[in-house]
Amino acid sequence: MPDQPLRIVTFNILPIAYQLLTRWIHENGHKHILAVTTPGPTTRPTPDYKGIVDSAPRNVDILVTTRLRKVATPLIRALEPDLIMCFSFPYRLTPELISIPKIGAVNLHPAVLPAYRGPNVFRMFYEDWHEYGVTIHWMDAEFDTGNILSQAKAPIPEEINPDAIMGNWLKIGYEALEEGMAKAIAGEPGTQQDDSQATYAAPYTEDELWLDWNDTVRDLQLKHMGLTGQAKAKIDGKAYAITSLQKSENRENGEAGRILSQDDSQFVIQVADGTVEVQVAPLEE
Repeated sequence: MPDQPLRIVTFNILPIAYQLLTRWIHENGHKHILAVTTPGPTTRPTPDYKGIVDSAPRNVDILVTTRLRKVATPLIRALEPDLIMCFSFPYRLTPELISIPKIGAVNLHPAVLPAYRGPNVFRMFYEDWHEYGVTIHWMDAEFDTGNILSQAKAPIPEEINPDAIMGNWLKIGYEALEEGMAKAIAGEPGTQQDDSQATYAAPYTEDELWLDWNDTVRDLQLKHMGLTGQAKAKIDGKAYAITSLQKSENRENGEAGRILSQDDSQFVIQVADGTVEVQVAPLEE
Protein backbone atom coordinates (compact mmCIF):
# COMPACT_ATOMS: atom_id res chain seq x y z
CA MET A 1 0.00 0.00 0.00
CA PRO A 2 1.19 3.58 -0.62
CA ASP A 3 2.83 5.61 2.16
CA GLN A 4 0.33 8.46 1.68
CA PRO A 5 -3.46 8.29 1.19
CA LEU A 6 -4.43 8.21 -2.48
CA ARG A 7 -6.53 11.03 -3.93
CA ILE A 8 -9.41 9.38 -5.79
CA VAL A 9 -12.14 10.50 -8.21
CA THR A 10 -15.22 8.27 -8.59
CA PHE A 11 -17.66 7.94 -11.49
CA ASN A 12 -21.10 6.49 -10.65
CA ILE A 13 -24.75 6.83 -11.49
CA LEU A 14 -26.23 4.25 -9.08
CA PRO A 15 -26.10 5.00 -5.33
CA ILE A 16 -25.37 1.34 -4.51
CA ALA A 17 -22.31 1.46 -6.80
CA TYR A 18 -21.17 4.75 -5.24
CA GLN A 19 -21.49 3.22 -1.77
CA LEU A 20 -19.40 0.17 -2.67
CA LEU A 21 -16.50 2.24 -4.02
CA THR A 22 -16.58 4.79 -1.22
CA ARG A 23 -16.63 1.99 1.35
CA TRP A 24 -13.33 0.75 -0.07
CA ILE A 25 -11.90 4.29 -0.18
CA HIS A 26 -12.73 5.01 3.46
CA GLU A 27 -11.81 1.59 4.85
CA ASN A 28 -8.38 1.90 3.26
CA GLY A 29 -7.77 5.44 4.46
CA HIS A 30 -7.75 7.19 1.09
CA LYS A 31 -9.19 10.60 0.13
CA HIS A 32 -12.31 10.91 -2.00
CA ILE A 33 -11.74 14.24 -3.71
CA LEU A 34 -14.52 14.27 -6.32
CA ALA A 35 -17.69 12.31 -7.10
CA VAL A 36 -18.76 12.56 -10.74
CA THR A 37 -22.33 11.59 -11.60
CA THR A 38 -24.85 12.34 -14.34
CA PRO A 39 -28.57 12.36 -15.16
CA GLY A 40 -27.61 10.13 -18.09
CA PRO A 41 -27.98 10.37 -21.85
CA THR A 42 -31.24 11.57 -23.36
CA THR A 43 -31.99 8.03 -24.56
CA ARG A 44 -31.64 6.56 -21.03
CA PRO A 45 -32.20 9.36 -18.48
CA THR A 46 -32.38 8.43 -14.80
CA PRO A 47 -32.97 10.24 -11.50
CA ASP A 48 -30.65 7.81 -9.68
CA TYR A 49 -27.81 10.34 -9.59
CA LYS A 50 -29.81 12.33 -7.03
CA GLY A 51 -29.18 9.55 -4.52
CA ILE A 52 -25.43 10.12 -4.88
CA VAL A 53 -25.85 13.87 -4.43
CA ASP A 54 -27.94 13.30 -1.30
CA SER A 55 -25.61 10.73 0.29
CA ALA A 56 -22.21 12.29 -0.40
CA PRO A 57 -20.60 13.86 2.69
CA ARG A 58 -20.06 17.61 2.75
CA ASN A 59 -16.28 17.29 2.36
CA VAL A 60 -16.60 15.52 -1.01
CA ASP A 61 -17.09 17.74 -4.05
CA ILE A 62 -19.76 16.58 -6.50
CA LEU A 63 -19.87 17.16 -10.25
CA VAL A 64 -23.15 16.47 -12.08
CA THR A 65 -22.54 16.66 -15.81
CA THR A 66 -23.15 15.12 -19.20
CA ARG A 67 -20.09 16.85 -20.70
CA LEU A 68 -16.95 14.86 -20.01
CA ARG A 69 -14.63 16.62 -22.46
CA LYS A 70 -15.46 20.27 -21.73
CA VAL A 71 -16.39 20.06 -18.04
CA ALA A 72 -15.10 16.92 -16.32
CA THR A 73 -11.72 16.58 -18.04
CA PRO A 74 -10.26 20.04 -17.26
CA LEU A 75 -11.53 19.90 -13.69
CA ILE A 76 -10.05 16.46 -13.02
CA ARG A 77 -6.77 17.46 -14.66
CA ALA A 78 -6.53 20.40 -12.25
CA LEU A 79 -7.19 18.11 -9.27
CA GLU A 80 -4.28 15.78 -10.23
CA PRO A 81 -5.81 12.59 -8.75
CA ASP A 82 -3.92 9.35 -8.15
CA LEU A 83 -6.81 7.11 -9.23
CA ILE A 84 -10.10 7.12 -11.07
CA MET A 85 -12.60 4.46 -9.93
CA CYS A 86 -15.67 3.81 -12.05
CA PHE A 87 -18.74 1.63 -11.44
CA SER A 88 -22.10 2.18 -13.18
CA PHE A 89 -21.37 5.21 -15.35
CA PRO A 90 -23.25 5.38 -18.69
CA TYR A 91 -20.63 7.30 -20.68
CA ARG A 92 -17.32 6.02 -22.01
CA LEU A 93 -14.42 7.79 -20.34
CA THR A 94 -12.15 9.20 -23.05
CA PRO A 95 -8.49 8.14 -23.40
CA GLU A 96 -7.56 11.72 -22.44
CA LEU A 97 -9.53 11.47 -19.21
CA ILE A 98 -8.29 8.05 -18.11
CA SER A 99 -4.69 9.11 -18.76
CA ILE A 100 -4.88 11.87 -16.12
CA PRO A 101 -4.53 9.94 -12.82
CA LYS A 102 -1.02 8.97 -11.77
CA ILE A 103 -1.84 5.29 -11.18
CA GLY A 104 -4.60 4.89 -13.72
CA ALA A 105 -8.35 4.36 -14.11
CA VAL A 106 -10.10 1.21 -12.88
CA ASN A 107 -13.62 0.00 -13.60
CA LEU A 108 -15.83 -2.44 -11.71
CA HIS A 109 -17.98 -4.32 -14.23
CA PRO A 110 -20.72 -6.52 -12.71
CA ALA A 111 -20.15 -9.52 -14.98
CA VAL A 112 -17.46 -12.11 -15.59
CA LEU A 113 -15.65 -10.53 -18.52
CA PRO A 114 -15.26 -10.97 -21.41
CA ALA A 115 -18.86 -12.22 -21.20
CA TYR A 116 -21.57 -9.56 -21.09
CA ARG A 117 -19.63 -6.46 -21.93
CA GLY A 118 -21.90 -3.45 -22.22
CA PRO A 119 -24.68 -1.65 -20.36
CA ASN A 120 -27.23 -4.39 -19.64
CA VAL A 121 -25.46 -6.98 -17.48
CA PHE A 122 -28.79 -8.22 -16.06
CA ARG A 123 -29.21 -9.87 -19.44
CA MET A 124 -27.13 -12.74 -18.01
CA PHE A 125 -30.17 -13.68 -15.89
CA TYR A 126 -32.63 -13.14 -18.72
CA GLU A 127 -30.62 -15.54 -20.88
CA ASP A 128 -29.98 -18.04 -18.04
CA TRP A 129 -26.20 -17.73 -18.24
CA HIS A 130 -24.38 -20.20 -16.00
CA GLU A 131 -22.78 -17.64 -13.68
CA TYR A 132 -22.83 -14.07 -12.42
CA GLY A 133 -20.01 -12.06 -10.93
CA VAL A 134 -17.74 -9.05 -10.95
CA THR A 135 -14.61 -8.02 -12.85
CA ILE A 136 -12.14 -5.31 -11.81
CA HIS A 137 -10.20 -4.12 -14.86
CA TRP A 138 -8.05 -1.30 -16.15
CA MET A 139 -10.01 1.10 -18.33
CA ASP A 140 -8.99 1.58 -21.95
CA ALA A 141 -10.40 3.20 -25.07
CA GLU A 142 -13.44 0.87 -25.35
CA PHE A 143 -16.17 -0.27 -22.97
CA ASP A 144 -15.17 -3.19 -20.69
CA THR A 145 -12.16 -4.38 -22.72
CA GLY A 146 -9.20 -3.51 -20.47
CA ASN A 147 -6.85 -5.96 -18.78
CA ILE A 148 -8.40 -7.87 -15.88
CA LEU A 149 -7.06 -7.29 -12.37
CA SER A 150 -9.43 -9.58 -10.46
CA GLN A 151 -12.68 -11.49 -10.77
CA ALA A 152 -15.20 -13.13 -8.47
CA LYS A 153 -18.11 -15.29 -9.58
CA ALA A 154 -20.89 -17.60 -8.44
CA PRO A 155 -23.24 -20.00 -10.26
CA ILE A 156 -26.75 -18.79 -11.00
CA PRO A 157 -28.77 -20.95 -8.60
CA GLU A 158 -31.62 -23.24 -9.49
CA GLU A 159 -33.92 -21.44 -7.04
CA ILE A 160 -34.10 -17.77 -7.97
CA ASN A 161 -34.10 -15.54 -4.89
CA PRO A 162 -33.35 -11.98 -6.05
CA ASP A 163 -32.52 -10.71 -2.55
CA ALA A 164 -30.03 -13.53 -1.93
CA ILE A 165 -28.45 -13.12 -5.36
CA MET A 166 -28.07 -9.35 -4.98
CA GLY A 167 -26.62 -9.70 -1.49
CA ASN A 168 -24.04 -12.24 -2.64
CA TRP A 169 -23.28 -10.17 -5.75
CA LEU A 170 -22.32 -7.21 -3.57
CA LYS A 171 -20.32 -9.44 -1.23
CA ILE A 172 -18.18 -11.01 -3.94
CA GLY A 173 -17.95 -7.64 -5.67
CA TYR A 174 -16.28 -6.12 -2.65
CA GLU A 175 -13.90 -9.10 -2.38
CA ALA A 176 -12.91 -8.63 -6.03
CA LEU A 177 -12.52 -4.89 -5.44
CA GLU A 178 -10.09 -5.43 -2.56
CA GLU A 179 -7.96 -7.82 -4.60
CA GLY A 180 -8.09 -5.79 -7.80
CA MET A 181 -7.28 -2.46 -6.19
CA ALA A 182 -4.26 -3.93 -4.40
CA LYS A 183 -2.96 -5.07 -7.78
CA ALA A 184 -3.74 -1.72 -9.40
CA ILE A 185 -1.89 0.21 -6.71
CA ALA A 186 1.06 -2.18 -7.07
CA GLY A 187 1.15 -1.35 -10.80
CA GLU A 188 0.29 -4.82 -12.06
CA PRO A 189 -0.68 -4.83 -15.75
CA GLY A 190 -3.46 -7.42 -15.38
CA THR A 191 -4.48 -10.20 -17.74
CA GLN A 192 -5.54 -9.51 -21.31
CA GLN A 193 -9.11 -10.46 -22.17
CA ASP A 194 -9.82 -13.16 -24.75
CA ASP A 195 -11.89 -11.23 -27.31
CA SER A 196 -12.95 -14.47 -29.01
CA GLN A 197 -15.03 -15.27 -25.90
CA ALA A 198 -16.65 -11.83 -25.65
CA THR A 199 -20.41 -11.33 -25.62
CA TYR A 200 -22.38 -8.08 -25.52
CA ALA A 201 -25.06 -7.16 -22.98
CA ALA A 202 -27.35 -5.21 -25.29
CA PRO A 203 -30.40 -3.24 -24.12
CA TYR A 204 -33.69 -5.11 -24.36
CA THR A 205 -35.93 -4.84 -27.36
CA GLU A 206 -39.59 -4.04 -26.81
CA ASP A 207 -40.55 -7.66 -27.56
CA GLU A 208 -38.15 -8.93 -24.88
CA LEU A 209 -39.98 -6.94 -22.20
CA TRP A 210 -43.09 -9.14 -22.48
CA LEU A 211 -43.31 -12.30 -20.39
CA ASP A 212 -44.84 -15.46 -21.89
CA TRP A 213 -46.90 -17.67 -19.58
CA ASN A 214 -45.90 -20.69 -21.73
CA ASP A 215 -42.43 -20.47 -20.14
CA THR A 216 -41.42 -22.44 -17.04
CA VAL A 217 -41.52 -20.99 -13.54
CA ARG A 218 -37.73 -20.70 -13.42
CA ASP A 219 -37.50 -19.05 -16.85
CA LEU A 220 -40.12 -16.50 -15.83
CA GLN A 221 -38.27 -15.78 -12.57
CA LEU A 222 -34.99 -15.32 -14.45
CA LYS A 223 -36.57 -13.04 -17.05
CA HIS A 224 -38.36 -10.99 -14.43
CA MET A 225 -35.11 -10.52 -12.50
CA GLY A 226 -33.22 -9.69 -15.68
CA LEU A 227 -35.77 -7.07 -16.71
CA THR A 228 -35.22 -5.07 -13.47
CA GLY A 229 -38.63 -3.45 -13.25
CA GLN A 230 -39.37 -3.37 -16.98
CA ALA A 231 -41.36 -6.63 -17.26
CA LYS A 232 -44.79 -6.60 -18.89
CA ALA A 233 -47.39 -9.30 -19.55
CA LYS A 234 -50.94 -9.81 -20.69
CA ILE A 235 -53.39 -11.32 -18.22
CA ASP A 236 -56.83 -12.19 -19.52
CA GLY A 237 -56.15 -10.00 -22.54
CA LYS A 238 -55.17 -6.91 -20.53
CA ALA A 239 -51.60 -5.57 -20.41
CA TYR A 240 -49.89 -5.00 -17.05
CA ALA A 241 -46.52 -4.05 -15.63
CA ILE A 242 -45.28 -6.99 -13.55
CA THR A 243 -43.83 -5.58 -10.34
CA SER A 244 -43.05 -8.92 -8.64
CA LEU A 245 -43.10 -12.58 -9.63
CA GLN A 246 -42.55 -15.63 -7.47
CA LYS A 247 -43.28 -19.33 -7.47
CA SER A 248 -46.71 -20.24 -6.11
CA GLU A 249 -47.51 -23.41 -4.19
CA ASN A 250 -50.88 -23.68 -5.91
CA ARG A 251 -51.08 -27.24 -7.29
CA GLU A 252 -53.85 -26.83 -9.86
CA ASN A 253 -53.19 -27.76 -13.47
CA GLY A 254 -54.53 -26.17 -16.58
CA GLU A 255 -53.75 -24.21 -19.69
CA ALA A 256 -50.80 -21.79 -19.51
CA GLY A 257 -52.06 -18.26 -18.83
CA ARG A 258 -55.15 -19.38 -16.91
CA ILE A 259 -55.94 -17.21 -13.88
CA LEU A 260 -56.28 -19.43 -10.81
CA SER A 261 -57.01 -16.65 -8.34
CA GLN A 262 -57.15 -12.87 -8.24
CA ASP A 263 -57.10 -10.30 -5.44
CA ASP A 264 -56.81 -6.60 -6.26
CA SER A 265 -53.39 -6.28 -7.94
CA GLN A 266 -52.31 -9.89 -7.35
CA PHE A 267 -52.83 -12.88 -9.62
CA VAL A 268 -51.94 -16.56 -9.43
CA ILE A 269 -51.36 -17.79 -12.98
CA GLN A 270 -50.80 -21.20 -14.53
CA VAL A 271 -47.57 -21.48 -16.51
CA ALA A 272 -45.80 -24.30 -18.37
CA ASP A 273 -44.74 -26.37 -15.36
CA GLY A 274 -46.51 -24.88 -12.35
CA THR A 275 -47.95 -21.62 -11.10
CA VAL A 276 -46.65 -18.14 -10.32
CA GLU A 277 -47.91 -15.36 -8.10
CA VAL A 278 -47.52 -11.93 -9.60
CA GLN A 279 -48.08 -8.39 -8.42
CA VAL A 280 -49.14 -6.01 -11.18
CA ALA A 281 -49.59 -2.31 -11.85
CA PRO A 282 -51.34 -0.47 -14.68
CA LEU A 283 -49.11 0.21 -17.66
CA GLU A 284 -48.33 3.87 -18.15
CA GLU A 285 -49.57 5.26 -21.45
